[in-house]
Amino acid sequence: MASEDRNREMPHNIILEGREKLSISGVLDVQSFDEEQVLLETVRGMVVVRGQGLHVERLQLEAGELIVEGEIGLIEYDDSVQPRDSWFKRLFGG
Repeated sequence: MASEDRNREMPHNIILEGREKLSISGVLDVQSFDEEQVLLETVRGMVVVRGQGLHVERLQLEAGELIVEGEIGLIEYDDSVQPRDSWFKRLFGG
């Protein structure tokens, strides 16, 4: 199955538990992250997560899953942000 077909069929869900644990499926790439913002590309577009003390608890790109913990203040789809090369690629020169 082609990568594009797999991405279109991947489910996309966002589950927020008590503003402290955020689970997202349908994740294609994490563009950037720090303690105040996570920027990620999903099958439904770019998503910005903002808050305080954010950290990536689990990231499984093969399965398209991400769990972020911390104080979640905002979850927003932002179609004005264009995806760029993965920070994994930039970090490891891939």
